[in-house]
Amino acid sequence: MKKVFALFLVSMLLLTACSSGSKSDQASGDSKDSNKITVWAWDPNFNIKAMNIAKDTYASENKDVQINIVENAQADIIQKLNTSLSSGTTKGLPNIVLIEDYRAQSFLQAYPDMFHELTGTFKAEDFADYKIAPTSLDGKNYGLPFDTGVAGLYVRTDYLEEAGYKVEDLQGIDWNQYIEIGKKVKEATGKQMLTQDPNDLGLIRMMIQSAGAWYTKEDGKTPNLKDSEELKVAMEVYKELLEADLVKPVSDWSQFLAGFNSGDVATVPTGNWITPSVKAEASQSGKWAVIPFPKLPGVENSVNASNLGGSSWYVLNVPGKEKAADFLAKTFGSNSDFYQTLNTEIGAIGTYKPAAEGEAYQSADEFFGGQKIISDFSKWTEEIPQVNYGLHTYAIEDLLVVETQNYIKGKDLDKALEDAQAQAETQLK
Repeated sequence: MKKVFALFLVSMLLLTACSSGSKSDQASGDSKDSNKITVWAWDPNFNIKAMNIAKDTYASENKDVQINIVENAQADIIQKLNTSLSSGTTKGLPNIVLIEDYRAQSFLQAYPDMFHELTGTFKAEDFADYKIAPTSLDGKNYGLPFDTGVAGLYVRTDYLEEAGYKVEDLQGIDWNQYIEIGKKVKEATGKQMLTQDPNDLGLIRMMIQSAGAWYTKEDGKTPNLKDSEELKVAMEVYKELLEADLVKPVSDWSQFLAGFNSGDVATVPTGNWITPSVKAEASQSGKWAVIPFPKLPGVENSVNASNLGGSSWYVLNVPGKEKAADFLAKTFGSNSDFYQTLNTEIGAIGTYKPAAEGEAYQSADEFFGGQKIISDFSKWTEEIPQVNYGLHTYAIEDLLVVETQNYIKGKDLDKALEDAQAQAETQLK
């Protein structure tokens, strides 16, 4: 992440010198619209599959357009975009690129002329509100929202029952209630409540977004750590979870999966994209449910809904942009049937509101005791507070990880956040 951030800073320095060059490059290039659309994305089992389904769907609209989908690791896409866009050249770039929502503003604000505006090609009001801020700039839409990282609390119903609880007892809870329930579950079953990688603050991210807060102020640039009530409460909850011995430490993805597949933990608070991994352990069918994400205790604006992850599609300002925009608009931008197919084939839950009325979204899942989990996730998606992820999510988090560990080891919380704030202000100037 530090390398990526460093490259971004270099890109910013080069921007002024290269902005005029980028326009002339485009003007002197081939202005003809070809019938070929190139797409860059990562994850062959999710994003690439989704784009292939879109490709097949669009063929009925315009069979003459050839869509070439190229798999790249997310880190490679970031590096290639920064390298090309900072140099002012569009040669070799795709027509469509997938960008994680947390990173989108860093590209849109650094290279505004390099992205094709999508305002009017789709109805922004048809998508979850929280996706519009990171995909827009100056009131204009540049990204077409794709998947949601809507979070839920996956719970082992059998463990809860051993401790005297029903799923209904956990509806609408806050994190203090979660901790009290966790203590009784551990006493009754010997199981801890959740896994946690100390170098991954995704849980903190979800907690603060549930209250409409982020690591930066509303401008998306100014660090907001030492004066953030939401972050302070989230950090206190985080430490209390550890001190109550409700956390099973993990250090990588495979250990994270093993934590719940092996039955070692009673809950998984995370994004809906974990559903296939939970269901991978067939022997646990009927023993899981998903309930709304816990809210922050004592924080007035906090709700039982949050987000972790998610990406959107962007069209680069290169020849073929109109056809690329049309392709996105007629698939991800407006096709409810397409979203039913996405959900059925790869388990994707988009942020397109009309799709929630479809059959796939309303189906019961026997693994989760017949619960209509897709319908529930869709409902929670519309409740996620909208925040400006801004330019520096991962750069700030790198600093905050260190101070979080210092706080856990005994450092005063206010001092830890003050130090993180000072470092952020110094590094992000």
